[in-house]
Amino acid sequence: MRGKMNPIHIVVAGATGRMGRETVKMITREKHLKLTGAVARSRKGEDVGTVIGLGELGVTLTDSLESALEAGQPHVLIDLTTPETVKRHMELAIDAGVRPVVGTTGLTEEEIKDLDRKCRERDLGGIIAPNFAVGAVLMMAFASKAAKYLPDVEIIEMHHDQKLDAPSGTAMKTAELISREREEKKQGHPEEKEILDGARGGYRQGFRIHSVRLPGLVAHQEVLFGGPGQLLTLRHDSMNRESFMPGVKLAVEEVMNRTGLIYGLENLMEL
Repeated sequence: MRGKMNPIHIVVAGATGRMGRETVKMITREKHLKLTGAVARSRKGEDVGTVIGLGELGVTLTDSLESALEAGQPHVLIDLTTPETVKRHMELAIDAGVRPVVGTTGLTEEEIKDLDRKCRERDLGGIIAPNFAVGAVLMMAFASKAAKYLPDVEIIEMHHDQKLDAPSGTAMKTAELISREREEKKQGHPEEKEILDGARGGYRQGFRIHSVRLPGLVAHQEVLFGGPGQLLTLRHDSMNRESFMPGVKLAVEEVMNRTGLIYGLENLMEL
């Protein structure tokens, strides 16, 4: 972490979205962080603080990440946009010598490898976090441990109805961690038949992932492990987006001291 006289300068892309608003608020509360740029698709030319209800912050919204990076001269880009734009935004940041901290999922393994290479070439750190909630990261770590002993598992993830990707990045990361700890095992009856296509959810290494999208939800996940005469349920619930802010803050602080692209907040924690 930088000292009081040398705050970490940050540009936020997606600054007027629900996560972006909480992130801007968090930055303004922390003395060692400083907002120097804000990107959004609308309200160009307006003060970001006025738009989100904080009062004037002296940072004008722009719809161009390139101009925000040039004008803001940040150390870190926090990108909270969409899967369609995140790769381009990360490339722009890395080319400008700016460390990306990304809360948007949807990148392929090959894209992540390519971005990691670009970070290392520029001696920069970068972080992609499928979930910034510390409790969700712990849930994923516990699921990984449980899979060694209870290999029959299903994942149910539940999010608000405006989420663009399914399954969620958290569910996919959980599935990845579980897959490292168990051999592939096709679950359910061998003659099982889906009466309605998709009723059994997405398939991953023999187990299933189910996605629920409803208004009123924020971000929730259950990992269910079954065994003879027993059921283990691991569940995490984010009631509001403030729950993600300690993880965002941790990522911003840690990315200053890392090289290469890190995937998953658990890699910044002592788990």
